[in-house]
Amino acid sequence: MRTLIVLTLLAVLMVAAFCYESYESMESHEFVNPFINRRYANDFMRPQPRRNLIVQERIRERYKTPQERQREICEDYNPCERYAMRHGYIAAYKRYFGQRRGKSE
Repeated sequence: MRTLIVLTLLAVLMVAAFCYESYESMESHEFVNPFINRRYANDFMRPQPRRNLIVQERIRERYKTPQERQREICEDYNPCERYAMRHGYIAAYKRYFGQRRGKSE
């Protein structure tokens, strides 16, 4: 009789242990559809937009540095771009466009 009570108690404990659903196992059942919209897929990666940062980014796009403008000019002219691949954009710009600023030799 004692063995039967121990086995019954052991069986009840095993059923309780194997049938218990923890909080972690319930997390997977929260969403009916496992896929989310592309728009919201990487929201956790993007910081919240701040007005001041957006304005600064627009200002940076509007006003380029002289080196960036020279590089764009050099990229539009194929011989200058090829020379820049070997010697750098500064040297290429000076070679092809450096004397056009009113300096005559």
